[in-house]
Amino acid sequence: MKGLRNPDQTRQTILEAAFHEIHRNGFQAASLSNILAKTGVTKGALYHHFPNKMALGYAIVDELIQNMVTEMWLRPLETSEDPIECLQGMLRLIPTQLKDQDILLGCPLNNLALEMSPTDEVFRKRISQVYDLWCEGLADAFSKGQVNGKVNRNIDPLKTATFIVASLAGCRSVAKNSQSQSIMLACTESLLNYLDTLRPRTE
Repeated sequence: MKGLRNPDQTRQTILEAAFHEIHRNGFQAASLSNILAKTGVTKGALYHHFPNKMALGYAIVDELIQNMVTEMWLRPLETSEDPIECLQGMLRLIPTQLKDQDILLGCPLNNLALEMSPTDEVFRKRISQVYDLWCEGLADAFSKGQVNGKVNRNIDPLKTATFIVASLAGCRSVAKNSQSQSIMLACTESLLNYLDTLRPRTE
């Protein structure tokens, strides 16, 4: 990476390397020296883009993690007429996409929430914004599903969405703590069954 001359590319390279370092070791234990070694970027270049470690962490939440949530969980719903079927399709992909590393390291957003929300208010607010975006995106999809007859009109879209997001976060945490892929798969199966209960009731 030594020859990088594009400032935007350099910044992105730093962000991605820092994300992996923090995901593996946690924010507080993450080493800037490791990030520099992996990227070949100079310390001066790093501090040009990010004045300190906290600014780097905030950018990871605001840009990388928020984009991951959007692309994985919200973008597919934007073009779907049936949010329940769409969500179930995403959940069914988990067994085929789940890697040992995913169980070992857990959810990057949830990890940061547990580690940094009690110690840094700016981190807490940024993490909360990502969770809010996720919940509100699901809620919007459920509301549209209610209009077109795909979702039970009696459910509260935002409360239901919040429960699903919290369930997914909890599943990842329990699976990480147990180092058990089977726990993650069992939670996924339960969520699939729960989603079926959100369909309109037939007389």
